[in-house]
Amino acid sequence: MADRCNHNHDHDHEHDHEHGPCCAAQPASLDRLAAQEKVAEGIRTAIRIMQMDCPIEETLIRSKLNRMSSVKSMEFNLLQRALTVVHDPDALDAILGAVRSLGFKPELASAGRSLSAAATKKPWWPLALAGVAAIASEAVGWLGMAEWLSAVLAILAVAVCGLGTYKKGFLAIANGNLNINALMSIAVTGALFLGVWPEAAMVMVLFTIAELIEVKSLDRTRNAIESLMKLAPEKATVQQPDGSWQEIEASEVTVGSMVRVKPGERIGLDGTIVTGSSTVNQAPITGESLPVDKAEGDAVFAGTINQASSFEYRVTAAANNTTLARIIHAVEEAQGAKAPTQRFVDRFARVYTPCVFAMALVIAILPPLLMGGSWHDWIYKALVLLVIACPCALVISTPVTIVSGLAAAARHGILIKGGVYLEEGRKLTWLALDKTGTLTQGKPVQTDFEVRAEMSADQCRHLAASLAARSDHPVSQAVASAAELDGVSRANVEAFEALAGRGVRGVIDGKTYYLGNHRLVHEQGVCSADLEAQLDVLERQGKSVVLLNDGQQVLALFAVADTLKDSSRHAIEDLHRLGVKTVMLSGDNLHTAQSIA
Repeated sequence: MADRCNHNHDHDHEHDHEHGPCCAAQPASLDRLAAQEKVAEGIRTAIRIMQMDCPIEETLIRSKLNRMSSVKSMEFNLLQRALTVVHDPDALDAILGAVRSLGFKPELASAGRSLSAAATKKPWWPLALAGVAAIASEAVGWLGMAEWLSAVLAILAVAVCGLGTYKKGFLAIANGNLNINALMSIAVTGALFLGVWPEAAMVMVLFTIAELIEVKSLDRTRNAIESLMKLAPEKATVQQPDGSWQEIEASEVTVGSMVRVKPGERIGLDGTIVTGSSTVNQAPITGESLPVDKAEGDAVFAGTINQASSFEYRVTAAANNTTLARIIHAVEEAQGAKAPTQRFVDRFARVYTPCVFAMALVIAILPPLLMGGSWHDWIYKALVLLVIACPCALVISTPVTIVSGLAAAARHGILIKGGVYLEEGRKLTWLALDKTGTLTQGKPVQTDFEVRAEMSADQCRHLAASLAARSDHPVSQAVASAAELDGVSRANVEAFEALAGRGVRGVIDGKTYYLGNHRLVHEQGVCSADLEAQLDVLERQGKSVVLLNDGQQVLALFAVADTLKDSSRHAIEDLHRLGVKTVMLSGDNLHTAQSIA
């Protein structure tokens, strides 16, 4: 949304000033439009335009509304197919009328129709049929068959895939805008009148394919953002005034409300724990490789996953202002931030396109009038100029390339804040890399095992695996997975109990065993000086340690860590050879970060 909060009537400059009230985070949903609201310069209204799916339509609308003094600023979001206008209080009807005059069907937020409900998937067969007809028209010409057959096939191809282009071209010409659709419509129509049937059909089919590629590129980016939105659940269990609990829409939960989260549920809103404790997987937000123990007074974030036990927390941010919502909002804004190349191409096309059209007119008219040339030949040459000189390659390919680059990066877990930063990548000297899931596997595995008592290694692993298999903590799961891979058997565990923030306990063959962390053995008084020293060494290596004990002594220790990807070292070396220095970012503790670095 590159034009957010442009407070003069030049809608092309960059958005680089302080964020004011109109820049508050919008609801984190592609389906929802912001409600109409008052701002300093008038009324801010969000309008859904389902037919607006490429920069050509955006330019046409911008050109039309720029002429209206009642329009103070505009921002476009092609992902949402939304236009947000700041306007005078009584100007909304005129704005909607102006948009309708361009052949679009504007809808207000109050219409209640979501993007997913309004979007209709276009069938693929018309373009396929047009392509076959265009190729057949070419083949008829090559084979020297009847010209009328080539004409019929060409007209069929243009009619099947080109009516939309003709409609857009007519509206553009009617509004004094010689855009790509207008030039294509003129060129194809002229070719048909001259009887150049195959060329007319093929130009229209190729242009339609180019438009389709652009729409698909935006769809890929839209899907990447929707995957972020799915991190947060749509509903939350909220305490009512009478003390009961009711599941309601997360967007309706107010700040200060009490929310209950069950084990395995995603947390719907940011907040602070009031009652209970648990472990929370915060990797989607903070990138921490292992779940974090949470107790009363600790902060939790929307989109993270509660793992161990139920707790209640007080909401500290509304659904449209959570940490996750702000991340999504930043990504949505990024898609509209035009890169320097895009801004140049937009300015260039505004001058270049009319010049091309004027040159084509000169070529078509002057030689036959002044030099006695053939009208057919010179009009044909003018049409060739229109097709060849048409700025499709610039105006379409530039935003498509940038959007495709952003989408490709998003599919690989890299969120680039717009084409501005994508282009600036060539100047990169330092690169900050997230640790979890980028440099590391993102999943803990057992790295160390040591027997600490008079017991066989197989017996220790047998007992530990039996307890770990009953736990849902990732550290325990890593111990259980390693034992399973090595074919270690498991015993039946009775009286199993999870010890919050410490580990687990269970009875095996009539004897109680514990599998827990450093804190547990310390509280049990079975942690010796040499064990403390060994634990310190392992923890400095960024490893999480669990210990098996029988209440009297520590029997064995197991170390678990998020290991480095095989490809990470080579990738870092390649970056260094390119002259790019690297720094690692992590939400983990200092020892863990240093062990990976």
